[in-house]
Amino acid sequence: MIRHIPNTLTSLNLLSGAIGIVAVFEGWAAPAAYFVWIACVFDFFDGFTARALKVSSPIGKELDSLADVISFGMLPAVVMYSMMKPVVDDYYSFLAFSIVVFSAIRLAVFNVDETQRESFRGLPTPANALLITALPLQSGWMADILSNSWVLVIIILVSSWLLVSPIELFALKFKNYSWKDNKTRYLFLLITLLVLAFFQAQALPLVILIYIGLSLVQKAFN
Repeated sequence: MIRHIPNTLTSLNLLSGAIGIVAVFEGWAAPAAYFVWIACVFDFFDGFTARALKVSSPIGKELDSLADVISFGMLPAVVMYSMMKPVVDDYYSFLAFSIVVFSAIRLAVFNVDETQRESFRGLPTPANALLITALPLQSGWMADILSNSWVLVIIILVSSWLLVSPIELFALKFKNYSWKDNKTRYLFLLITLLVLAFFQAQALPLVILIYIGLSLVQKAFN
């Protein structure tokens, strides 16, 4: 029975993504971000539980990627499609689905590249999903900018490229808790807490940009 716990959590990740997609098609684009957050929690704990209980399996690894394609690939693509459709011609709005295509490619590469454990090459799909699904939560001048079709197209293109880019990004996995070995991680967590405290969910796109920026700085000085 214990060996099924990680796969159950992975299935809940998948379920969260599926419900989030339904929410978007029902006209609730903003709450889709909440389902991504829930999926992220399940995505973290399925791997954590599998390692803690020592019940990792090839099936669990494959199921995890399949769930991530839905929750962190298809769901953000549908969110972007819902944002594109009111401001562009119908056919151009399908450009949003390049996000799910490149997310699937990114997950496939991750599965076969054993070197991507201490760090990542390309933006992880959960981070990209957090970035995209937080866009409908923006207000004020940021919401006005996001109503421009060309801005959305640029976001789609940059997002898709980041997923498969050669940019090396640090992983948030702690082997130990020393400052020397984890200063970039601690700095990122501190900045994230401060930014979220002041700007709440609207700050998520900024958090992802900070993550990329700190990774580039770390790479430059190492």
